Amino acid sequence: MFDDVIFKPVGDTGLFIEIGQEITETINSKVHAITNLVENQNLPFIEEIIPAYSSLLINFDPLKISFDSLIQWLKSIEIQPTIQNKKSRVVMIPTLYGGEFGPDLQSVADYNNLTIDQVVEFHSSTKYLIYALGFSPGFPYLGGLPSEIHCPRLSDPRTQVPAGSVGIADSQTGIYSMPTPGGWRLIGKTPLNLFDQESSSPTIFSPGDYLQFVP
Repeated sequence: MFDDVIFKPVGDTGLFIEIGQEITETINSKVHAITNLVENQNLPFIEEIIPAYSSLLINFDPLKISFDSLIQWLKSIEIQPTIQNKKSRVVMIPTLYGGEFGPDLQSVADYNNLTIDQVVEFHSSTKYLIYALGFSPGFPYLGGLPSEIHCPRLSDPRTQVPAGSVGIADSQTGIYSMPTPGGWRLIGKTPLNLFDQESSSPTIFSPGDYLQFVP
């Protein structure tokens, strides 16, 4: 698991683990295998784990374990990728495309020399792996956007994007889980509440799940 893995300190309390430099399901499954195992240990020296596409950050208590000892502990445990071995959950996302809900749908179509209906068909016919959650709580970073509908970010980001907005930025697609500034091109909107901070399970999906948009 830790062959060719790069460990880097982040200040006095962080361990950055780089699994690879590409965005692939295989690398991402290793990220979440490590995350799941460490979280399930409920270790007193681990304060937070933040997974990303191909890396993760472990924040730890340096009074309870040193940087080098944490690395040695990780190397000593057996970790098997789990994302591909478990039965994948597909979360269906009802989506209203275009109009006031997707003001940039036409520009995505024009950029790719497609009709609006073709963009919707490409976008909604794909199952997207959730690689990570961020930049705002519950925002899913999704892999697998068809190359036919790639489109650059807006040159002038919006100061406010409504919660539930579905966007495209370059080779990525995602959903704004709460109102926030943003520069992704908005092609639609879901009526689902994606983030509830009062709930014991604040999001309706997790990294490793798949999403599919339903027009």
